[in-house]
Amino acid sequence: MRITRRSFLRTSGLVAACGAGLGLAGRYGGALAEAPMDLTARRTSAVLDGSSLTEGVMTWNEGPLPPVIRVRQGAPFSARLVNALDEPTTIHWHGLRIPNAMDGVPFLTQPYVYEGDSFDYAFTPPDAGTFWYHPHCNTLTQLGHGLAGLFIVENPDDPVFDDEIALNIRDWRLDGKGRFIAQFKPRDAARSGTFGTVRTTNWTPEPIYDAPAGGLVRVRAAITDVTRICRFELEGADAKVIAIDGYPVPDPFAFDEITLGPGQRLDLVVRMPDEEGAIARLINERTTSPYAIAQFRAVGSSLNRDLREVTALPDNPVAEPDLDDATVLPLELSATAEEAPAKGSICGSLGYNFWAINKVPWSGDSADPHEPLYELKQGRSYVLDMVNRTPHLHPIHLHGLAFKPIRSSDGPVAPRYTDTYLINPDERVQLALKADNPGDWVFHCHIIEHQKTGMTGFFRVV
Repeated sequence: MRITRRSFLRTSGLVAACGAGLGLAGRYGGALAEAPMDLTARRTSAVLDGSSLTEGVMTWNEGPLPPVIRVRQGAPFSARLVNALDEPTTIHWHGLRIPNAMDGVPFLTQPYVYEGDSFDYAFTPPDAGTFWYHPHCNTLTQLGHGLAGLFIVENPDDPVFDDEIALNIRDWRLDGKGRFIAQFKPRDAARSGTFGTVRTTNWTPEPIYDAPAGGLVRVRAAITDVTRICRFELEGADAKVIAIDGYPVPDPFAFDEITLGPGQRLDLVVRMPDEEGAIARLINERTTSPYAIAQFRAVGSSLNRDLREVTALPDNPVAEPDLDDATVLPLELSATAEEAPAKGSICGSLGYNFWAINKVPWSGDSADPHEPLYELKQGRSYVLDMVNRTPHLHPIHLHGLAFKPIRSSDGPVAPRYTDTYLINPDERVQLALKADNPGDWVFHCHIIEHQKTGMTGFFRVV
């Protein structure tokens, strides 16, 4: 994560005709889940590029867009995954600090869910915030073909805003007729990853959402793409950052630009323009041609709200690490020239090893035992001393635990809890955590081609 602050306000004259504005009940918002709920993984078809029908899309339930799941913090949640695909699958609940048996990683925490089979997930989310869910089996294909939905945990003590909009941000690898093309190129997998050809939010290119003029609107944005790193900027309105990766920022700050990688989330409060019909645009500047992730159109008479009304969200109950008694664990991210990984794993590798952690590439998800990167003692504090020896950015994600950046060779870091750190080339960063959740917890790059070609390991908390 990289944050800079500059004083500027841009205006936008673009008013697009795509994506008619909808009220909260009609947009990608969701309602509180009724437990237990069914999630049937299946194939469908959908218009993704704005014109062509794409066959072979994957989703849960009727969709085609995967459901937003909303639950209460501290309230039990349960769901039955039913696999109506023609291949095994699982569900990983990204960013949630839940029991290890519910984490959805084949062989490490649960078996495959084969075609026609089911698996029951049940947990109580301890943290409020914006999270998401996706498979951890044949991940590049299943995630790349659509299996990614938002999982929102509500705190009843959160401030009430005038509206809320959830954004599921992802690319698709499609040809000019809307057909899926190869999900990755080995040459690109060995670099920054293979980018999609069609960019969407909530499965629509540059959608427009109506929101109250002059109102304070909470925007929950999740990058569910397999590759793309986004540099978020806002045109035509002001905003404050209230949470990153599901964790509240202690002091909401003016939003200028933030760079986040796959798997990461951003919660903003946007102060909508006063004039009816005026457009605010959330854009991705980290491309040759910047594009609108989503557009927000002011409707009605101005509510005349003020961003100074925005206060901090309640903290999540994360155990504070004891830095005076913490064990340092060295972690080195590097390229590798190892031989191709072992074959025979449906959920495992792409057939190549390009990346490694501590000079060992992950050999693929299989029933053969893997050794953990480190064994951690439950209740003890640790500092992950991570260095990136590669010329590429890596969004490094840790399952089941939260960590806090405490120092970086690239300059000051914000000491806020997160589950993902976007590490720069040649950067060295220290991430502090308390090992308070027992089990085997995967630690990997969330550029999925990097994950599946070696940049994966796990910690064992005992």
